[in-house]
This record gives sequence, structure tokens and C-alpha cells, in this order.
Amino acid sequence: MVDFWYGFFLLGFGLALAAYLLALKLRLYAVVDTVWAGGLGLGALAYYLAADPGTLRGAVALAVMMFWSARLTLHLLRDRLLRGQEDPRYAALAAHWGERAKFRFLFVFLAQIPLAGLFLFPYALAVDHVAPAWRWMDSFGLLIALTALAGEMMADKQLARFRASPHNAGKVCRQGLWHYSRHPNYFFEWLHWLCYVAFAMGAPLGWWAMLGPVMMYVFLRYVTGIPFAERSSIRSRGEAYRDYQKTTNAFFPWRPQSDPHS
Repeated sequence: MVDFWYGFFLLGFGLALAAYLLALKLRLYAVVDTVWAGGLGLGALAYYLAADPGTLRGAVALAVMMFWSARLTLHLLRDRLLRGQEDPRYAALAAHWGERAKFRFLFVFLAQIPLAGLFLFPYALAVDHVAPAWRWMDSFGLLIALTALAGEMMADKQLARFRASPHNAGKVCRQGLWHYSRHPNYFFEWLHWLCYVAFAMGAPLGWWAMLGPVMMYVFLRYVTGIPFAERSSIRSRGEAYRDYQKTTNAFFPWRPQSDPHS
């Protein structure tokens, strides 16, 4: 599969550069997220066709990845690009970097390709697991995938519905899944990567599939997800969001300690 990875990185860097030029034209660095989401879907399809596993497990892993990629890509296109609305994370980075922002964002775009390759690895282990029979572990993996995809879609819809009401301007969403976690969309995004661990279990190097959920947790919890989102929420909602932080778990859903809105 060396040829696949060579082609993936070569074509990927070309697409990332094209996306960067589009972002400069649109003045919208949020384009970078579509490189990540769409690139993973295209990479997954290409890997499946190259590997040709011929197993139900491989086909299900592909279907899960393609649905995840398509849903997230369309969500980003609708929520950011078509509305011309910059992601607060990238707006903050651009302001922080100042005149060097354009140059540094080039590397942010290009970095999506090795990151996509890193997260394709657990999926590749699942596809390469050639045990012919469908196992209970595969059913468990599919259950995880369906739960994660449904949860992420529900969290996005609940937040969009809350934000659509003018009466909620400046308020904190505590409805539905957001009552139990400050970032349920991130939690279910992380949960999605656990399905490939179940699919790959029992295969040679199968435990390496844990790289996906471990790395995703680190990125969402400590690097690109929650830290930027929380700083933005404190700037826009102030003390209301600080109260939310005191009562509600940041990541894993759980009953709030003391919710004045319950």
C-alpha cells in the first residue's frame, strides 16, 4: 500500500494548497475544516478501492467513514462557507498572528493532510482486518458508530435551533445534550473513532487503532477544540458561560452538579 500513501499525500497537498488559495480569495480561513473532513472521506474511499478487502466489515467501515465525512463537510459548507462566517478560532488566530497570518495559515492548511493520514490509519486497520466472519465485536463497532453519528447530528441541530431564536442572543444553550456536556458535539465526534477500534480488534496491529480516539481526545480537549471554543464563549457570553463551566462537564456527558435552569 506504499503507492496509496504516496498518492494520498501528493494529491492531498495539492488540494490543500488549492483550498488555501480559495480561502484567501473568500477571506475565510474556515475553509480549512472542509479540507480535513472531505479529505478523510476521499482518502477512505481510495484506500478501500486499493485494498479491495471483500469483507462486510470493510464495507461497513467505509460506509461509516463516508457518512461521517459527507455530513460534516456539508455542515461546514452550510454553517461557515455559504454564510461567509469565519470560525471564531481562526479569527482569533488571524488577529494574534497579525501580518504573518497569511503565511502561517498556509502551514495550517498543509498540516491537515498528515493529520488526515494519521486518522486514516485506524480506519485502514479496520479495512485490512480480513477475518471473513462478522463478529459480535463488529456489531458493537457499528452500534458505536450509529450512536456517535446520531448524537453529533442531534447536538448540532439543538445548538442551531437555540441560536436561531433572537431571544437567546447572549445566552448559553443548556438544552438537550448541552444540558449534560458543554461540548456534546465534540464528545460524539470522539466517540465515532472508537468504532474503528472495535472493527480492528483481533487483527494484526489492531490495538494501534486506539491511536484514533486517543489523538482525537487530545486535539479536541486540549488543542484545537475546547480551549478556543471556551475562550470565544466567555468573550461573547461572559459570566453566563462561567456559570455554565461551574455546573456542567466540559466533555463527557454527565448530570450537572447544580443547574439553576433545571
